[in-house]
Amino acid sequence: MESSWVSEVPSRILIVDDNRQNVELLKTYISAEGYEVDEAYDGEEALSKVTENPPDLILLDIMMPKVNGYDVCARLKADEKTRFIPVIMVTALSDLEDKIKGLDAGTDDFISKPFNRHELLARVRSLLRIRHYYADLDHSQDIIITLALAVEAKDPYTRGHSERVADFAQKLAKALGLSVKDQDIVHKAGLLHDIGKIGVSESYLHKPGPLSREEREIIRDHPVRGEAICQPLKSLKHLLPAIRHHHERYNGTGYPDGLKGEEIPLMARILAIADIYDALTSDRPYRVGLPNDKAMDILKSEADQQYWDPAIVHVLVDCIKEKGRL
Repeated sequence: MESSWVSEVPSRILIVDDNRQNVELLKTYISAEGYEVDEAYDGEEALSKVTENPPDLILLDIMMPKVNGYDVCARLKADEKTRFIPVIMVTALSDLEDKIKGLDAGTDDFISKPFNRHELLARVRSLLRIRHYYADLDHSQDIIITLALAVEAKDPYTRGHSERVADFAQKLAKALGLSVKDQDIVHKAGLLHDIGKIGVSESYLHKPGPLSREEREIIRDHPVRGEAICQPLKSLKHLLPAIRHHHERYNGTGYPDGLKGEEIPLMARILAIADIYDALTSDRPYRVGLPNDKAMDILKSEADQQYWDPAIVHVLVDCIKEKGRL
């Protein structure tokens, strides 16, 4: 089987064409190589099947009833859950304008009818390699996020902290008018912002009394360690500045690099405020969580002292006044 280099589980390919003879021909070629095959005979059926059980690759006809191939492809590529599924448009259209339209819709490749079996299978193999590469990245990313949350869950006072910070940061990003992509970046950064604490002794993290200078320095190094843990994964590269700099202060007195004002990446400034908001409003061994009004007073006071970006604190306060919560 030509896809066996990836996994013992065969790749599954969805063939979409309103012409049943074309579907049967493609199915014969694809099945003979050991791939699993699913079929759809119009655009609506294709979208439904992808939602129910996403395939590893789609062979997509263009001229179909209900929803044409261009629209099917555009919808799949606009959805973050399906955007990395490779799409090969199988078409009898040969005009450059038609191919440009397909590229604008997000197709990954074309094959022209009548197609050559060997060329078709070579294109399928090539795109499946890319598909499984991204799948491996996603799997590694999920492992790191799961590890971060599992370590945090050991402490009853910090359990759920990163998930709350991620949620608060995403809501702040939305209120600031950032794109959906940037909202997703700051959400993931929130989940991972404290992952560097994996290497810190629990006796330091949960120490009831004051920390020694050495212990404090070890804990203060967690943003740098967190960046190092995430750095090997290309899928996490956009998160690194937020992870490294979420303890910087707007007045330059933070760490690890003493950045000041807008030298601090915007995602890190958002994350810092979400982090301190959750710290103020959550229970800790030495105090109960503060009500929103007292937490807001502290945040506004610290923003006046330039600990936090005053503009972002202002947005957070407005959100809480409007909704009663962030």
